[in-house]
Amino acid sequence: MLVTIDHSSRTPLAEQIAACVRKGLADGTLRRGERLPPARALARTLEVNMHTVLRAYQLLKEEHLIELRPSRGAVVSAEAPASQALLVEACRHLVTLARTQGLGEEETIDLIRGHFRSSA
Repeated sequence: MLVTIDHSSRTPLAEQIAACVRKGLADGTLRRGERLPPARALARTLEVNMHTVLRAYQLLKEEHLIELRPSRGAVVSAEAPASQALLVEACRHLVTLARTQGLGEEETIDLIRGHFRSSA
């Protein structure tokens, strides 16, 4: 699994790591049941704090994309379809874009609802 980060980016490092995993799930380079690198090893490779990697893994767990198992580490969830990873990444991008454009939560949700209705 290829994880790259940009230390100069305004995007938090944990989010960059999680985005790389989501991309791997979406494009099929990561498959259900596959183990992710141990947090300590990935942190060493990326030259970041181990807690940054653990935060990324926690984000992915909350999105139901990975499971954190004692003694097995982080494993791609058997229930997570690749399309879910793609949608989570798109939602995160949409929220960021909406905020930079000054849109609030309700305005953004209304915009999405409008697109669902018009494409039905």
